[in-house]
Parts: sequence; structure tokens; C-alpha cells
Amino acid sequence: MTQPDSSPHVPPARKAPALAKGRGRHRAPRGTRQGGGRRRAALPAVLVTACAAVLAVLALYGTDLATDSTHDLHIPGGGSTTLLRSVLFVALCIQLGEIAGRRLARDVAASLPGGPATPGVADPSGNGPRQPREWAAGAAFAGMIAALGLASMAAAGDGTLTAGLPELSEIYATRDGLLAFLEANGFLLAALCVFLGRPVWAAVPLAGVVLGEALRAHPEADTPAIGVCLTLVHLTSTVLWTGGLIHALRTMRAWHGQPGAARALLAAYAKRAFWLFLAICVTGTFSTLRRLPLDAALSSAYGRTLLVKLAVVALVAVCALVARRVLMRDRTRLTYTEVLRPTAWELAFLSAVLVLSALLTVAPVPPRT
Repeated sequence: MTQPDSSPHVPPARKAPALAKGRGRHRAPRGTRQGGGRRRAALPAVLVTACAAVLAVLALYGTDLATDSTHDLHIPGGGSTTLLRSVLFVALCIQLGEIAGRRLARDVAASLPGGPATPGVADPSGNGPRQPREWAAGAAFAGMIAALGLASMAAAGDGTLTAGLPELSEIYATRDGLLAFLEANGFLLAALCVFLGRPVWAAVPLAGVVLGEALRAHPEADTPAIGVCLTLVHLTSTVLWTGGLIHALRTMRAWHGQPGAARALLAAYAKRAFWLFLAICVTGTFSTLRRLPLDAALSSAYGRTLLVKLAVVALVAVCALVARRVLMRDRTRLTYTEVLRPTAWELAFLSAVLVLSALLTVAPVPPRT
């Protein structure tokens, strides 16, 4: 006959928390993981907002900083003009970059082993590869408003709108006002093309906007055609470089389920960006030699702004090289975040280049002696 067990009852021990597979540490609670994910998702928006705020301050006060301790006269309305023209340049980047970027994404998707139907790349509707949401319509309206603001300020003459909006005849009476008004119509036509479901057609009026900017930048009577052609190539290359990078990053995010496809897209963009960078360097060098006397490089607002722009372009080139090195370092373990760091800096510096280019359109060109 067995004796009853008189020892106190011990409850069964709880199971140890499950370890994350292959990591050797406890899983974080679900709420903690979700909160961290939300914070990581909000971080890019915060950084973009902060970068835009810094660039807006640079546009508003850059002319005063550039003309400080120089013999150049104060530029009336220089900050407002720079800010509006920066918005115009950004609108061009978003629209033309979206047109070129969508074509590039289709070509890259077609070259994949599974074609455009590759999982993670294919659009759920079956209409080619997955594309990010269109920004072209909003950018067109922003560009139109900026161009109308520039036209009104040019007609006012004093760089302000304190006297109210000018009449249409007053806008037509000035060369800069007429060109800006035609650019506003170009943005309006681009928006109509988007609403009609033909976004590629918007490239025609947008090309007219770029041509208008090239004509506005060269009012000189001595060989203006050479200057217009140089500015046309320079501005087009800058817009496609910046806008193409914006759309490439957005498309990579849409293709996050296929890292190999995202890497192929960025590699294809990098090849084209090299030629755009080369065109920017060549046309920028010739334009500088035509317009800026060497003895005024440090003593004029135009020369100082140009030197700062050259330094920022060099930083853009360094970021592009770093991104290219990361892209080619390890093709099997490449993540979106690893590529995003250098390319995000590249995009930030390219945005600064656009603002500095807008500053150059306001700064007076030093006369040649």
C-alpha cells in the first residue's frame, strides 16, 4: 500500500518565452513592434519636411547672404522670386521625372526573368509593372501657380505684389512676364494631359516650359542662341536627374517584395544618371566661362552662388558614387534601407542645387570689362 505524497503541490513552471528564430533574443511584444514600425514609417516624412523647410529658408534669404559685402545692389523681391522659381523647378522635376521613370520601370520589368508579371513587381490590375501614385497633376498646378506669381512680380517691376495683381496687358509688356505667363499655360496644358489619361503627352508643353526658362536666362544681344542651347541642355539634364531619382526611389518602395528587381531599377537609373551628370558638367563649364569673369568669382553675388553650387554638385557626385558602390558590393543581401541612405543624401543635395540654380537666376551677372 503506497503512502500519500505529503509534499506541497508545486505548480508547473511556465514555459520560457520563445526565442526569435536564428537570433537568440526574445520577441518584442506585438504592440511594441507596431509602434516602432509606425515611427520608422513617419521618419522619412519628418526628414523630407525638415529638408524642405531648410531649402525654403535658403531661397528666401539666400540673395541677402550672397550680396552681403559686395558691390551688387540689393535685389528687390529676390527671396520671393527665388522661392517661386524653386517651386517651378521642382514641379518640372516631378513631372518629367515621372514620365521618364515610368518608361524606365517598364523596361526594367520587361527584362526580369518573369517579365512584368514577376510577383512583387506586377500590378494587381495586370496593367504592366506596379507604379507609385501619380504626382504629376499636383505638381503641374504648383508649377502653374509659381509661374503666375513670377509673371505678376515681373509686371509689377518692384518685385512685390503690394499694388495688387497686374493687368494682363502689363504682364505682356515685359519680357520676363510674358515668358512666365507662357510657362504657366504650359503647366496648365500638362495638367490637362494628365486628366485626359495621356500623361506622356505632357512632355510637349513641359519642354516648352524648359525652353521658356532658357530664353529668359539669356536676354543678351551677343550670341544668345549659344547661351539658350547650353541652358536648355543643362536644365533638362538637371531636371531628369533629380526627377528620375525621385521616381526611382518611389518605385523601389513599391517593389519592396522583389529586392532584385529594385536593384535592377536603380542600376538602370545610375547608368543614365552618369550621362546626365556629364552633360551638366560640360554645359555648366561653358556657361560659366561665357558669363562669369574670373576676377568676379569671389567679389560678386553671382560668383559666390556659383561656387557654392559647384561644391554641392561635387557632394552629389560623391553620394552617387557611394550609392553605386553599395549597389555593387553585395548583390544578394542588398536591402532598400542600405541603398536609401546615400541616395537620400544625393536627393537632398540635388534639391539644394535646384534652389541655388534659382538663386543664380536672380543674382545680377557681373559685367565683363
